[in-house]
Amino acid sequence: MAQWTRMSQIIPVLSYDTINSLYPVSTFPIEARHYLSEWIESQRWDDFTLEKMEQEGQAGFLLDQTISLLQHVALQSANVVDRMKLMQISRNMTSLKHSPLRFAVMIRDILRKERVLMSSQPTPAFQAPPNQLPMVQDLEDLSAKVAKVQEIRQQTHQVQEELNWQYDKVENPHEPKTAEMKSQIQKLEFIVESAARERVALLKTCVDCLDRCQNQLITRLKDWRLEQYKASIGCPFDDNLNTLQSGCEQLLEYNGRLRQELMLTGDLGPEHERLEQLLHILVQSSLVVDKQPPQVIKTQSKFSSTVRYLLGQKVVPGKPVVLKAQIINELQARNLDSVPGCSDNVGELINNNAILEHNSATKSTLATFRNMSIRRIKRADRKGSESVTEEKFAILFTTEINITGCSSPYKIQMISLPVVVIVHGSQDINALATIIWDCAFSERDRVPFVVPERVPWALMCSTLNSKFSSEVQTDHSLDQYNQLFLAQKIFDKPDFIDDFSKMMVSWTQFNKDPLPGRQFTFWMWFEGAMELTKKHLRTYWSSGVIFGFIGKQHLHLILKDRPNGTFLLRFSDSEIGGITIAYVSATENGGQIIQNIQPFTKRDLEIRSLGDRIRDINHITYLYPEFPKDDVFKQFYTAEHQPLPPGGYIPATLHTIVGTDPGSDTPNACPPAMTPMAVNPVQTLQPFSPQESIAPQDMDTGPDVFRPVIPADLDLDSILETLNAGENCLDTKQ
Repeated sequence: MAQWTRMSQIIPVLSYDTINSLYPVSTFPIEARHYLSEWIESQRWDDFTLEKMEQEGQAGFLLDQTISLLQHVALQSANVVDRMKLMQISRNMTSLKHSPLRFAVMIRDILRKERVLMSSQPTPAFQAPPNQLPMVQDLEDLSAKVAKVQEIRQQTHQVQEELNWQYDKVENPHEPKTAEMKSQIQKLEFIVESAARERVALLKTCVDCLDRCQNQLITRLKDWRLEQYKASIGCPFDDNLNTLQSGCEQLLEYNGRLRQELMLTGDLGPEHERLEQLLHILVQSSLVVDKQPPQVIKTQSKFSSTVRYLLGQKVVPGKPVVLKAQIINELQARNLDSVPGCSDNVGELINNNAILEHNSATKSTLATFRNMSIRRIKRADRKGSESVTEEKFAILFTTEINITGCSSPYKIQMISLPVVVIVHGSQDINALATIIWDCAFSERDRVPFVVPERVPWALMCSTLNSKFSSEVQTDHSLDQYNQLFLAQKIFDKPDFIDDFSKMMVSWTQFNKDPLPGRQFTFWMWFEGAMELTKKHLRTYWSSGVIFGFIGKQHLHLILKDRPNGTFLLRFSDSEIGGITIAYVSATENGGQIIQNIQPFTKRDLEIRSLGDRIRDINHITYLYPEFPKDDVFKQFYTAEHQPLPPGGYIPATLHTIVGTDPGSDTPNACPPAMTPMAVNPVQTLQPFSPQESIAPQDMDTGPDVFRPVIPADLDLDSILETLNAGENCLDTKQ
């Protein structure tokens, strides 16, 4: 399956049309290529041609095997939608049995086209695991060179002692002077001079190597910070700093040993100055914000952060090291390199001091700020339509530290990732949009906190997919249909089905301008669907029973030829945080119409789960394309008969009724009389929670509305009178 492994790296950059033409949806879709990749690549497809009719039998055998393998994979799949999809693909393939040779030639052509595409695309560069430092080999080389410098010095010292002894003999008037003695002195002098030259050259090589290793380490530290930031949109991140700490400690050790070697030779020239500069950079760069503060901070609310010093074990013991936190604005963050520290306070931060403490168990040195809070904030003048939720700040951490082996203390500082400060919870979604855009599209060495105004849709789409999967905590990503609809929505091009990947999407389109005909932005709408899925629909989404993001035009296209009662679940296009059921319904004249039931929101699903609501509705029978709803959703149904708690309430259950359900033709009408419930005199109906109270505006039941049917004018006396008469207008269950 080496070919498919390579193709899997190329497919994300291919256009929608290219993928569809390569893997025909009706005969051999991409799912079949993926699940059967190893078997497909182990067969001989290149030999097949349409002219060789004698190959019909062999092609038929391969087609039967393909169908059988797909069915086997389907039965083994834990994901109900994958299982159904693969079974559907295998059924579609049976239509090829009348011409199996065409099937074999089609697979041959697919594999050939893949090879052409692979040859035209650059091979992705290999990326080492995050904690595998590229400088490990250089550090080992540096260690050997430093040890060699010390060895040469020690050997030179021994030779010099021997030479001094020879000098003493020559100067002794009682010692005879011989030619051999003179030759020995000349030999020793040559060895000392040669060793000195070699040692000087090797010292310079060591400093060069140290410089290279340190640059690699600092680059890796910057990468770690960027990965830490990208983790907020769901990108993978290894937060282990132990390898980086080990690298810092080794560099500090080698720097000290090289400075000592230079001082022993009395050489305090350029190489010594380079080592001092490298030391200063290393000490400064070793301060890391291990646990970032929240990136959306509400004033007067508590938050925490942890700062780690990677050279903590080298800190001079005795005097405690105190870190101070301070909030700074974007302009101050840009000027930190030229003007260390900030004297102008743009906000008041309380509980902003913490002591750097060493943990011997984890071998880490940390300062933990547990109860920080922003009491007030001073905002900059805004430009044009810029809102307060677009203004970015940061937390600046500063301290003064003494390192063993260094003569003077170092003033060091580090800033957090950008944060947005809000004063009310209603600003949270817009503030989060600012952070998402900044996180997804910022570069490693940018000027704080500059981000592009426009980005390619392919990058935007990848960000939305990562964020959705991360927030919902699912492996079920947004598929190509979801991504197409999201593009159509943000660009307001419902009829455009071409490749969106290279089109540019702006910050304004993302979260400034409302969507056409709506009062909310694209991000507000997307975040609402994501939050609903996270809180109430995670298991449904992960099982693949929710189609999710799909436009009405696409919806009508795939449902128009389906039997009555076929339905699918989609996020509401018009309501934030709503999920609706679209289904095929019969019209009065015998035709068909696609109905969209009033969306269920968070409040609705807190009262009754989506699975139980689907069970309630008689009009919907088959999940698209043709799977019985009870087979798919029975895992989500609540047990109907549950034992009553001793001496407790009889549970009362609300039911979902569609306007066209039997008995609901007249809005707000009572359903037909039911058999009186047998009620134990010592038991009472379970009380309704505040969430189950029905607002007047929720009483309407039109043809596309799911709501409990409860008469609006029913009072306590009416209820008692109705119960005594053996009738019940409330839809409840014992």
